[in-house]
Amino acid sequence: MYGAAAQPLTHPVFSRRFPSPGCGGEKEAATMNRLGKKGDETLIEMALSADDDIAVLTKFKSTRSEGEECNGPLCETTSTAESEVPSSSEGLNSTETTLLIPEHQVQSGRRFNLFLKRRLRIDKRHQSKDSIFFRDGVRRIDFVLAYVDDLNKEWEKKLERRKEFERNLENAGLKLEREDKKSDVCFNFPGQESEDGKICFVKIHATWDVLITYAEVLNIKVPIKENDIPSTVENPLDCMLAPLRLPKKVMHPEPDYFTAPFSRDKQELYLINDESTFFSPSMRNRIVNYILTRCPYGTEEGKKKFGIKRLLNNGTYSAAYPLHDCQYWKKANDPNCESERYTLYMEWARFLRFYKEQPLDLIRKYYGEKIGIYFAWLGFYTEMLFLAAVVGLICFLYGLFTMDENMSSKEICDPAIGGEIIMCPLCDQDCEYWRLNTTCESSQYSHLFDNVATLFFAIFMGIWVTLFLEFWKRRQARLKYEWDLVDFEEEQQQLQLRPEYEAKCTHKKKNPVTQEMEPYLPITSQAVRFCISGTTVLFWVSLIIASMIAVIVYRLAVYAAFASLMENTQTLQPISGLLTPQLATSVTASCLNFVIIMILNFLYERIAIWITDMEIPRTHMEYENRLTMKMFLFQFVNYYSSCFYVAFFKGKFVGYPGAYTYMFNRWRNEECDPAGCLIELTTQLTIVMAGKQIWGNIQEAIVPWICNWWGRRKARNNPENLYSRWEQDHDLQTFGALGLFYEYLEMVIQFGFITLFVASFPLAPLLALMNNILEIRVDSWKLTTQYRRPVAAKAHSIGVWQEILNGMAILSVVTNAFIVAFTSDMIPRLVYYYTASENEDSPMSGYINNSLSVFQISDFPDRNKPKLNPENFVICRYRDYRYPPDHEKKYLHSMQFWHILAAKLAFIIIMEHVVFIVKFFVAWMIPDVPADVKAKIKREKYLTQKILYEYEFEKLKERLCQGGKQATEEEFITTEGRMELSRAM
Repeated sequence: MYGAAAQPLTHPVFSRRFPSPGCGGEKEAATMNRLGKKGDETLIEMALSADDDIAVLTKFKSTRSEGEECNGPLCETTSTAESEVPSSSEGLNSTETTLLIPEHQVQSGRRFNLFLKRRLRIDKRHQSKDSIFFRDGVRRIDFVLAYVDDLNKEWEKKLERRKEFERNLENAGLKLEREDKKSDVCFNFPGQESEDGKICFVKIHATWDVLITYAEVLNIKVPIKENDIPSTVENPLDCMLAPLRLPKKVMHPEPDYFTAPFSRDKQELYLINDESTFFSPSMRNRIVNYILTRCPYGTEEGKKKFGIKRLLNNGTYSAAYPLHDCQYWKKANDPNCESERYTLYMEWARFLRFYKEQPLDLIRKYYGEKIGIYFAWLGFYTEMLFLAAVVGLICFLYGLFTMDENMSSKEICDPAIGGEIIMCPLCDQDCEYWRLNTTCESSQYSHLFDNVATLFFAIFMGIWVTLFLEFWKRRQARLKYEWDLVDFEEEQQQLQLRPEYEAKCTHKKKNPVTQEMEPYLPITSQAVRFCISGTTVLFWVSLIIASMIAVIVYRLAVYAAFASLMENTQTLQPISGLLTPQLATSVTASCLNFVIIMILNFLYERIAIWITDMEIPRTHMEYENRLTMKMFLFQFVNYYSSCFYVAFFKGKFVGYPGAYTYMFNRWRNEECDPAGCLIELTTQLTIVMAGKQIWGNIQEAIVPWICNWWGRRKARNNPENLYSRWEQDHDLQTFGALGLFYEYLEMVIQFGFITLFVASFPLAPLLALMNNILEIRVDSWKLTTQYRRPVAAKAHSIGVWQEILNGMAILSVVTNAFIVAFTSDMIPRLVYYYTASENEDSPMSGYINNSLSVFQISDFPDRNKPKLNPENFVICRYRDYRYPPDHEKKYLHSMQFWHILAAKLAFIIIMEHVVFIVKFFVAWMIPDVPADVKAKIKREKYLTQKILYEYEFEKLKERLCQGGKQATEEEFITTEGRMELSRAM
């Protein structure tokens, strides 16, 4: 069917048509019952079962051998019907060619093929290359299927699948139109050289009957009356925010309407001005995608096969996608095209517009609610980060301006104090004794992040997280009202089974909700699959922990090498004060850890998808939730394990000189810098967080651009006026069903960095803010310019990510309390200030000497004793609170150690309770739904019910006047009573 207006065959065998098909869902079940559904047939199966003659004809054609003469009515029908069209739906093999074309025409097939190709090219020159319509210029292209006909060994099998699939689509009511510009093999006569890839296209158009049938099945809301509720009172600060605003036409591309779920029986109720534009392009491609995912294409190995996803996986089709409405850099020439892609690019996707608000309504209209809600959340998160970044910057500047007043770093840098303190070797035998003032510069930089402001910022971020989550709930509630998602329930999606679930589950049972027979997975099979899944997840989590231990071993193994190298290399002496062995080890280990994280992340992404597919989740929502939890668990351990080690384990289990603790009885545990481990945690956090963000932006922006640039090189061989809209979009990258999942995952991992460990790095929110400003424009740019248009999907929230964020918010209070207590020197300083200080003029003087214990060098065992002691030191110092060698409790923990430990535990309890009380109080004070939104929702429900009842009332009056039957009168009285009840409400 290659003609400009490919019509259904008119022979009586093909004349029976049925309403558009559907699958799954309570609404669809009611629709199918009205259409005479039998047993557990789907709408598509009902249409196919009615076309028994087509099946007989197909079977008749497939059973004839090559060269067999055909006579009789069936052959006449076939020849008559298909002779009107230059080729079959997929191109025929040589056997079918002999049957359909007389012998003398087969000899001239190549000449006939060239004539058709030339004719089609002439037609295309009269049509705009950016046209999104069929050749008739009237029917809109709602979806495009592409395939490569490469004549390999599976060519015939793929051909039969495509023929059956496309025939079922046409029986379902969809209109198809084929394009073969890129290949002669798409025709029936192979042999011509294709220009660049043998790619064939099938354009799909959804008719009005298909759209209204599935609008009812999918419970799509459509306008019934323009909204007369007055808008919110204007903000007096709007004049100040005017430079950040976008034009009203861009922000609100459509008027606001009262809406109601579509019903075929009430079409007069809706504001249908033009059937071709009543359903937006995003609604249309969502409906067509719903049909494509459920349309059967045959039976293989005794199992019913259906769905475009399976056909894409087995290579029958190479791509399936809806079209962009125009080129992004210029408006479409067609006046019927709204050029929304161009508007999005100009007003949203360019980096120079980074300071502008996002056109969320236009994003929702073009891409669907699911993508719209993601950009709404990302924009709100970025706005809230501005406050956290400002406070964090103030705390950092406080540390910077008070650096010279820090008594601890002054004593370390003083030659008379730090220069006279001899520290014990940092490794066994090979390391030498060293003077404390060699860590002067690192101790000064440590004060930037380890000061009084750290405590304030940790408490502030605990409250900020609560404000962010609570205000997002309010923002989300407002979007649900504005985008007609108030009545959208996830339970509706629960009724829509995944096609993969229906295909793989052979057992059936009655659904207690719909009372329909539906497939299910037995408990025993579920248990086995979950055991395999759980074992695999535990194995990979263990692999991450093993890799972290390997990095720790690297730290322990190379520390001695760094210490020896820096002591014995003269060229490194000028920077030895800044680049200490501890810092060098930390930086190199952090970089190594980041590389391992990226490698494991690449591998586990594929493992997690495989595991989730193996579990066969029942619905799309279950699939996304399970995959989300697996990926987040892995990413959590992968990205945060090294930070947890530095924050809570490094330097905590070292022992003391002469009785050090060893890992695997071989590698001595590493110690913290005399100024504390907080600077090392800051280093680790900066490298992993910044490295992830830089690598993520490279992956998201540069990689798709390079792939598209390489793909466009092949297209330069084609004349520009023949490079059509569907071919341009085909050469773009695929966003994929999990594209949004990875965007959420990236942001949630970042959220963990700025909340779980923010006490160690107040600048983390500032880095996140700068990254997110870039992230919004990178995501919008790649979605608008580098990717095919995603299939529209509905969502009324960010889903399971909300619960993950809530869990991380609670965990962040605990981790920050432990960081302040055990990783920083805040508590030991406070204990010294109030209990051990003897100098009233300078209370913190003497703190360094007080925090270092004394060890007698003669007590070193041979395993730990340094090989060299050129200056014949008698004692050395180490970081701990223990009794000196001349005390009766030699080298045991002193009473001050227990005082500090008690203070740390008390601080953790007090800080956690204070922050949690404030968090819960703030959450209780802020309602999840704004009061004005609640009022608008009630008002809209009331007015919508009133409009619907008035419509029913008028219809019943007409029926009463026409019929006058008693049943109609009773129905009239009932409806009138419902209207009175509605008014009373």
